[in-house]
Amino acid sequence: MGPHPAVAAIRLAVRRVLHDLLNEAPEPSPLDPPHAPPHDPPLVLVAASGGADSMALASALAFEAPRAGLRAGAVTVDHGLQDGSAARAAEVADRLTALGLAPVDIATVTVGRSGGTEAAARTARYRALDTAADRHRAAAVLLGHTRDDQAETVLLGLARGSGVRSLSGMAAVSGGTAGHTGRYRRPFLGIDRQTTRKACLVQSLPVWDDPHNTDPSYTRSRVRHEALPILEKALGRGVVEALARTAALARDDADALDLWAADAEGTATAEDGTLTIAALAPLPPAVRRRVLRRAVVAAGAPAGSLFARHIEETDRLITDWHGQRPLNLPGRVEVARQGGRLVLRQADRADRADR
Repeated sequence: MGPHPAVAAIRLAVRRVLHDLLNEAPEPSPLDPPHAPPHDPPLVLVAASGGADSMALASALAFEAPRAGLRAGAVTVDHGLQDGSAARAAEVADRLTALGLAPVDIATVTVGRSGGTEAAARTARYRALDTAADRHRAAAVLLGHTRDDQAETVLLGLARGSGVRSLSGMAAVSGGTAGHTGRYRRPFLGIDRQTTRKACLVQSLPVWDDPHNTDPSYTRSRVRHEALPILEKALGRGVVEALARTAALARDDADALDLWAADAEGTATAEDGTLTIAALAPLPPAVRRRVLRRAVVAAGAPAGSLFARHIEETDRLITDWHGQRPLNLPGRVEVARQGGRLVLRQADRADRADR
């Protein structure tokens, strides 16, 4: 008799990711000495909070990794946002070790205030995961985001009016620090939260339900427990699946537009680094604004501080030119139209004081 359907589903999802990782692994170099000692099998880490999603993922990785010839470890992050968080992190680490995962790290982080608690905690968490992956030279870090998480992300992007890239939600494969493209893998984006919880139940895996997940002071919690249930009541079941499909379609569109923009940027960029108005003006707005955003970020503006209004104002220097003054954007980036060119540079404070 095979495993429970929920367990089989999560194991299959993890098996596919491990198969992809093995196919991406470089072939042994012909320059290696003929009698060199064998390398340790690649290590795959799972980020585990102790909740049902991450514990189901950890159990599946512990089962599948040895069968794929890989090592499996884990990282649990203590954000320090709740009383007893250190003891809870230690308990989660013990459960992960009991599953056969090694190494198992506890990463204690300090959560700042920039962008709000949710965003600051996310930034601190990914920084800790990157550090652990670098230290252990891990081939990948698996994250337990489910189809429900994807639906919530799309709904949040829709509410913020952030454009098609925001609607594309979380990628199945995404990068970490510079030079680590493809570090993060999300095997469960096609699996619902109920399946992961069922998998933990039938395997008698204890799980911890983070009270922040039901705290209405957090935006995502309100989306999960208020907005999505209202939508399902009004529109019928299937809203989560529809939002997840929207993410996949939007990601394909956004990827295509990004490729177009990269090509257009090369054509529009002059030797001195300025952008040629004549090359930008005929482009579709979605492509032209991507070119402008890329250029502004390259000039020194923090991507997280750039909003649609910044790019729209920059775009007006091309499409609605009537002698506007230079724009001052985040990161002290100044954008000015000079003749038939857009000039982007980081202005020092003295420059700004003179205007």
